[in-house]
Parts: sequence; structure tokens; C-alpha cells
Amino acid sequence: MTFRIAAAFAVLALFATACTPPTGTARPAVNDKVYAVTPGAITVKAGVLTGALTEMKIVERVEEGSGRVDQPARLVGKLVVTNVSKHQSLRLLGAKLLYIDMQGKPIPLEDKRTEPTVKLAASYGSQDRLDPGQDTSQPVEAEFPVEALQAKRLKEIRLELLYIPSSYKQETMNFGVSVGG
Repeated sequence: MTFRIAAAFAVLALFATACTPPTGTARPAVNDKVYAVTPGAITVKAGVLTGALTEMKIVERVEEGSGRVDQPARLVGKLVVTNVSKHQSLRLLGAKLLYIDMQGKPIPLEDKRTEPTVKLAASYGSQDRLDPGQDTSQPVEAEFPVEALQAKRLKEIRLELLYIPSSYKQETMNFGVSVGG
């Protein structure tokens, strides 16, 4: 019986050593390289909407030592879109970000990178509708062209909003009544 126990321990020890992962070479650390965007926050008005893009920065993940880019540059921030109309609701469909150079032309993204889009959703309970006075807020994390990281290359960030306006009216009905007595 002790032989069986000893054999069982030997088999368990064999499995334990066989299942131990091999020690590999340590991978170099990857750090975030952050580029400041000036100004870091801006609010603009377009028609019946105002948009505020705040906490903006460009983040690129770079391998320490070699300088190899692990994750290409991305614009990070927070977007708040507000319906400032008094009588018009909006159905938000989406938004697209464009990076504009000093000549007023869009700066293209590198190959195999997706065009930066922003998903807009209104407040709780109204999936894509933005009534007068309401706003929607969400984080932004979008691809950023490497070419725009060069000094004096980026002039502006353009947000193209796509929405359908719909009429919004508030009416009052008064019913003349009296209580008999």
C-alpha cells in the first residue's frame, strides 16, 4: 500500500513539473506616450446643437528602449452634445471625426486603420432622441493620424454630426369647470 502511495506521489510530481510553464524571456515594458492637445477643452455651436470636447489628449503606446509603437496614436477625451433648440427634437444617427491640416484638407489615416466615428446616444430611456435642453455625454477614443503628430500640422478637429430634426411642440389645454355646491 505504501508503494501505491509513493507511486501516486511520483505521478503527481511528474504532472506538476510537466504543467509548469517554461520561463520565457521578459518582454520590454510598454508605456503610454501622451501628447497634449491645445486647448484641452473647447465648446462650439452648430445650428441647434452645442458640442463640448474636453479632457483631450493623444495617447500612443510605445515599447520602452526600442521606441517601437505598440498601439498607434488615439484621440482620447469626453464629448457632450446638447440640443439648445426650444422647439425641436433630434434623432441622433452618428458622428465622424476628421482631422484638418493647415490648408483645410483632411489628414488621412494610415493603411489598415479605421475611420474615427463616434457613437452618440441620448440620455437613459431615449435611445437616439435628444429633446430640447437635453444632452448626451460619452467618452471618445478614436484613431488619430500619425502625420498629425508633427508640429504645425493639425489645425482643427472636425466633428460631423448626422441627425434628423423633428418638430417638438408643447400645447396647453384649459378646461373651464366649476364644482357645484
